Amino acid sequence: MSKTVFITGTSSGLGKLTAIRFAELGWNVAAAMRTPEKETELTAYDNIKIFKLDVTKVEQVQMAVEQAIAAFGKIDVVVNNAGMGTYGPLELAKEDAIDWQFAVNARGPINVIRKFLPHYRANGGGMFINISSFMGITTAVPLGSLYNMSKFALEGLTEGLYYELKPFNIELRLIEQGGSTGNNFKESITWNRDENIKDYDDLMTKVQNLMNTADTSGQLDDPQIIVDAIVALATGESKKFRTVIGAAGNDLMALRNSVPIEDYLETIANNYI
Repeated sequence: MSKTVFITGTSSGLGKLTAIRFAELGWNVAAAMRTPEKETELTAYDNIKIFKLDVTKVEQVQMAVEQAIAAFGKIDVVVNNAGMGTYGPLELAKEDAIDWQFAVNARGPINVIRKFLPHYRANGGGMFINISSFMGITTAVPLGSLYNMSKFALEGLTEGLYYELKPFNIELRLIEQGGSTGNNFKESITWNRDENIKDYDDLMTKVQNLMNTADTSGQLDDPQIIVDAIVALATGESKKFRTVIGAAGNDLMALRNSVPIEDYLETIANNYI
């Protein structure tokens, strides 16, 4: 029987590409997204079924999980891909922006994992692949404190769950990606602003210029490389707990591991300040 993968955030970018790759490999795919009524591409695949899901809404998560299990009988792998980025000075962040960053990137995976655990335990195992970022294991870009916070939380959640789920043969994996081309990189970022406070303007300009040129300056990864890594984990070809993808992430991790934290932070700061 074909295996089944459940993927969140499949309306565009990495989530959609991952859904298509698994479908082409013969997997059944439960593609979850907030606006399934707008989807036209994934509906062309017989082995893809689409489910409405906002990961921040617990009742909707429960319904999507139940519907996917009813449709396919068994879910083998869950890919927690849905995410977003809030950048800008913490001082300027609105309360709802702070809450939304945590709700999507940290509480969202918690909601999905909790609803799948009874199914995994009943079936003697399963796998969660959490799409994180190298900014979850090392800071890289100033003004990303909220995004860093959410991904650091996802890292801690995944490591902590390793111990309690290992007795049930439930595996956990992390993908440490950077931004990828064709993944709505700039469109998925929101910025904290306050027209009455100009003190952060110089730093904001430098960081935004970096973001705006990331697509053309080679700083973003080929999304197919990330998809390949996800598939390798799902199929067991790779057993890595953490997969760091791309030159930027690997270079930053090498630097972070080779010098004291004070020196690392100063090196990054000197590129911007």
